[in-house]
Amino acid sequence: MEQTLKITNVLSDPTRYYIYQYITKRHKEVTVQEVAENFNIHPNVARLHLSKLEDVNMLISETKKTGKGGRPSRLYRLSDDLIQLHFPYRDYMLLSKVAIKTMISLGELGKKALFMTGKQFGTEVMEQEIAKKPLGEELTFEEKLSILKSAATLAGFYPELEVSSDRTKIYFQIFNCPFKEVAEETEAVCSMHHEFLKGMFETLFDTVQLIEQENMISGCDTCSYQVVVAN
Repeated sequence: MEQTLKITNVLSDPTRYYIYQYITKRHKEVTVQEVAENFNIHPNVARLHLSKLEDVNMLISETKKTGKGGRPSRLYRLSDDLIQLHFPYRDYMLLSKVAIKTMISLGELGKKALFMTGKQFGTEVMEQEIAKKPLGEELTFEEKLSILKSAATLAGFYPELEVSSDRTKIYFQIFNCPFKEVAEETEAVCSMHHEFLKGMFETLFDTVQLIEQENMISGCDTCSYQVVVAN
């Protein structure tokens, strides 16, 4: 409860909350000066906000040389710690572990059901975003990308997308895995997540080939995919 009160107190300041949001979208380390300039505040005030976020383990920092000479700079980035607030207390993490391990204990049939369910939920996430568009209009490629990024953001992926010049490949990066803690314990969760993403892409494109290039569980900074698509 004490840690919960600390976190809610830290996030109750609007500027501090928006600074945290800014860092989540940057996908890389930030300096005190960068935050000060972006929020039009004094560096000492920016340092105070960053320190308070670090005090509750929402950020971590380290001192590095920037390569520009002079003194090393303190760089801040998102912590890997999981922060959850529930009132009253709930343990959905334990519930997810119980549910997944129960399905895996059923053997290949259970794994197949897990993967199919993951794909179904990926499809549903995308269909909810598509439903926000006017009925009867065929989606353009740009609209599909916009829907994809919006759905992936709502799913908590902190995504980044790039598209090849011929629009046949989408380079899709995930900077946050909502299933990371469970995936670290159960390998099948990554396969389920793969099917979840396939469900998202196949809702938008006629043909999809999802190729994994990097994986957080293997020690990479992101989960990265090359997605070959055709309308």
